[in-house]
Amino acid sequence: MSNSTILVRALRYGAILTIAVVIVGSIIGYLVGGVPGLVSALMGAGVTAVFMGLTAASFVVASRVAHLPEGIVVYYGIILGTFLVKFVIFLVLVISLRGAHWLNPTIFGFTTIAAVLGTLVVDGLAVGLGRVPYVDASLPGDTAARANKSPEDS
Repeated sequence: MSNSTILVRALRYGAILTIAVVIVGSIIGYLVGGVPGLVSALMGAGVTAVFMGLTAASFVVASRVAHLPEGIVVYYGIILGTFLVKFVIFLVLVISLRGAHWLNPTIFGFTTIAAVLGTLVVDGLAVGLGRVPYVDASLPGDTAARANKSPEDS
């Protein structure tokens, strides 16, 4: 399993989470706040889905640009730079939507918080369940290791 497999797994789990947040958030938002609550829940789930996609894109770009281990600073610079850009976008979005009468800020906030916490859990599961080897070693009974061994290695 490679890092890209973990990223694909995280995106798949994130898509499932986003669909669940859209469904549950929309129902609760509509029941609590009517149509503005529904719109607020959909916007909260949409913002989270976009930010999750930006995070995945930053990991893909960082892994292609930075040649590890020498480029670890560039790698984390891209990741942290994307985090800062998302933070600024979120602040601008919240400030610009502050006076919107068609938006229920409480439902938007709770939906966004629930979705962000859910994506943290999803990313943790994807990384925790993913098994990426960090040591290149041959195990006993590994046929590929025996094929590359010479008689002098025994």
